[in-house]
Amino acid sequence: MQARDWTGALRRIDQALSIEPKDPKSLVYRAQCLAALARAREACEAAGEALRTAPPDPVVLDAIGGVFSHANDQDSALAAFDRAVALAPRNARFIFNRATVYRFLGRIREAEADYDRVIALEPNDHEAYLNRSELRTQSAHMNHIGALEALLARGVADWRGEVQIRYAIAKEYEDTGDHEKSFQQLEAGAKKRRAHLQYDVAADVATVDWIIEAFPGTPAHDPSAAEHECGDAPLDSPIFIVGLPRSGSTLLDRILGSHSAVHCAGELNHFALSVVDAVRRGSGAAPLTRRELVARSADVDFAALGRDYLVRVPPAPAGARRFTDKMPLNYLYCGLIRRALPNAKIVHVVRQPMAVCYAMYKTLFKDGYPFSYDLGDIARYYIAYRRLMDHWNSSMPGAILTLSYEALVEDQLGRTRQLLDFCGLEWQDACAEFHLNSAPATTASAVQVRQRLYHTSVAQWRQYAAHLAPLNERLRAAGVATDWPA
Repeated sequence: MQARDWTGALRRIDQALSIEPKDPKSLVYRAQCLAALARAREACEAAGEALRTAPPDPVVLDAIGGVFSHANDQDSALAAFDRAVALAPRNARFIFNRATVYRFLGRIREAEADYDRVIALEPNDHEAYLNRSELRTQSAHMNHIGALEALLARGVADWRGEVQIRYAIAKEYEDTGDHEKSFQQLEAGAKKRRAHLQYDVAADVATVDWIIEAFPGTPAHDPSAAEHECGDAPLDSPIFIVGLPRSGSTLLDRILGSHSAVHCAGELNHFALSVVDAVRRGSGAAPLTRRELVARSADVDFAALGRDYLVRVPPAPAGARRFTDKMPLNYLYCGLIRRALPNAKIVHVVRQPMAVCYAMYKTLFKDGYPFSYDLGDIARYYIAYRRLMDHWNSSMPGAILTLSYEALVEDQLGRTRQLLDFCGLEWQDACAEFHLNSAPATTASAVQVRQRLYHTSVAQWRQYAAHLAPLNERLRAAGVATDWPA
């Protein structure tokens, strides 16, 4: 459903609620419309009202939990899912949804138990197998390799299911040290996934050219955009953590989230949505090509763009004056962020090129990142990404802090001081005392952070050096140094 359809649906439901008694199903539908429109604050309020008046109906409670989870209020989502599962203990969908929240919250034991229950109830729920494999590091004595291989040998009718099972097996073989079998399964799964995508990396490479063309130099200071608040929205000093997926942004986010003044808002797509809406408001109803959209984004009302973004941000807990937005693809919008939110801080987290390229390749993303299933596509995308970040750094000197994941792993104290200083945050010992095994999580990748995989993952790609040699050669031919750290 397009944004304008959600807007119309919201208008109709508001009209109905103004003349009829409010019922939980209508409130849930209203909350879903608000969530689809990225109005997370209002969506949570509507979902909260629905939860307070909800009857003992597991379908309604599950829908309420879905709204909360979408808006990144995982504690409220868990409360709703708990009630749904209690009312329908054999409904695999409700249990799966609760397991997902447990996973986000870092409650690994509960999540694994729930995924086991889902698989027992619905043996063809292949996503549950993959999620279970990703929860923890598998061992030689505790793994699911035999069951997964048997499942694959029997044949998986759905190609999506086959891909999920192959990624699960690859993960467990890697955990148990059988790297050759791991890569065989990973390569087969990635090829299958790529074959079902309509994607041309050339479009993303061209987009980088268009962005550089639209934003060639240092942004002019706009006094109207310098200081503004949006009702009870946070001040216009968010901390954007940008880069590539699997670059270490979750580790950075959790360190910042240990600060009493900072709220981790998650991976928000709100800035991109605000940019598109701003361009469309100025262009009328005529459809635009991607190149036209990029070109016209340089002429939007930047102050209004900043205000629109802040209004969309989910509510922060009391006392949190700042928030992080760790959507990796916001690296595309650094020039716009600098103009729309001049008080914002942009932190670019980088990782050894081969390490991050392999990490993306071995990840089955639920949405986005279509370049990640082919090593040739990954090379071309990575080179374009580096070119754009080089442009932002040269055209906006000092505006972006580049922080190395490997350096952060080796010197967390020193790099944390550098990070807090750049973000304008006073030192707090909680950031230095941050323990990865006990930190709360708001994203699935935080599971990997909690398992302390970050030390081994620095050089994990070297186990597959022969398989990754063409990728390495292509990056080096483009001038990318792939041999750090040694």
